Amino acid sequence: MTLTKAFFATLSLVVMATSASAEVVCNREGDCWHVREHAWIRPEHGLIIYPHDWKWGEHERERYRWREHEGEGRGYWHEGRWIEYR
Repeated sequence: MTLTKAFFATLSLVVMATSASAEVVCNREGDCWHVREHAWIRPEHGLIIYPHDWKWGEHERERYRWREHEGEGRGYWHEGRWIEYR
């Protein structure tokens, strides 16, 4: 019984770690935010996808800014507005 509990405890940690991972997305205007998945992103959105641990360098500080995710669903920042993707 202890082995079963250990198995499910380990499994739950793996699931939480997988669902918690995010990537960084930035648009051409310099807005950046985190996403959990990016399969919906299309080339016409003009977005760049970076690994979850990506950070802009010292010389890029003036170009990029963090934005909070807005809305209930998927979306992206464009010209200072959150565009919800359907």
